Amino acid sequence: MSVAIKHAYLQTQKYILNHDIMNCTADGVAGNHLYSGRALGLSEPWDIIQIHPDLKPLWNDIKDHYQRVKLSHSEDVIWDLHLKQLGSHINYHPSVFFFGPDECKYWGDQQWLDTVEYINSKNNFMELAHKLGVDVPQTLCFDSVEEIDESVIQGIVYPCYLKAAISVAGVGIYRCEDQPELIKAIGKFNAGVPVQIQEEIVTETFLNMQYRITGKDVVRLAASEQILDGFAHQGNRVPASHEPWESVDVMAHWLKDHGMKGIFAFDVAVVQTNRGLRFPAIECNPRFNGATYPTIVAQKLDIPEWSALVLSTDYRSLSEIDLSGIEFDIKTGKGVVIFNWGTILVGKIGFLLAGPTDDQKKLAVELRARL
Repeated sequence: MSVAIKHAYLQTQKYILNHDIMNCTADGVAGNHLYSGRALGLSEPWDIIQIHPDLKPLWNDIKDHYQRVKLSHSEDVIWDLHLKQLGSHINYHPSVFFFGPDECKYWGDQQWLDTVEYINSKNNFMELAHKLGVDVPQTLCFDSVEEIDESVIQGIVYPCYLKAAISVAGVGIYRCEDQPELIKAIGKFNAGVPVQIQEEIVTETFLNMQYRITGKDVVRLAASEQILDGFAHQGNRVPASHEPWESVDVMAHWLKDHGMKGIFAFDVAVVQTNRGLRFPAIECNPRFNGATYPTIVAQKLDIPEWSALVLSTDYRSLSEIDLSGIEFDIKTGKGVVIFNWGTILVGKIGFLLAGPTDDQKKLAVELRARL
């Protein structure tokens, strides 16, 4: 692991972590209110962490698990997610999943908020990419869905994607095989909603390129490869097959210069062409993302090869899950670490599988058998 990456998390800055996702996530997904617990693996003993009170009965079990796998974490827990805590602790900086208007209200960094809101728009992302010379898919941007008239529809190459300029967790994104599907998708948006029509990128390989702002520096945090089931994102793996940092470095530095803080990431495709590989950037996620949590856990435990998966279980308590013989062992560098534990209350749990690819596959099979 590089010195730069180690420096990204081995810092003595004290944080108050509130990684509740309820202010910026899709409605109606079971267990969304339980995601605050996954920030525990990011924390250090000198931090404060806010966790949903429903997770309190799981605390002793996750603490014991982290003690066995040698993962450091905060034990200074506030069992409440109110954002007023962000500005209530002297010398503690905020670590939040997404820095939006509610977070800014209690912390007060308007420049950070403005940058997040700007780049969170897929249309703004495309505009900036063209300005900075970042390779992106062919994309038509519209300030309002009503701007898509018959002449636009006739000129589209199919299949394509119709996307809301601002979307969460894939909501408001439609794959359209032909004109009738595009017209149907257009009808699903309310008047005045900004959208874009984007060419389909033909590839099976998509990367997650994470950066972290550390002081005045931009640190390349990790490149991971997305694990897909069709078009559905199932998890991530490291190392990635490619690490094209140069494809998005310029935008990462632009974001830093304009007030971005914390961790953010780019989705980048790997496309084979007649002239070699292309690495078009699809979008920027100006926030922590699903890959961040296992990434930091893996770096803290010096795990160079891993995959992360969210699996379903019939259990509703961590004490019911038997990890004997497969729990991570710091001496061998192999085994299972739980990174998203609170969602077990609705039958989902996030695991990091450490070790070479063959070991990861065996661990996944064994885990599924035990859940």
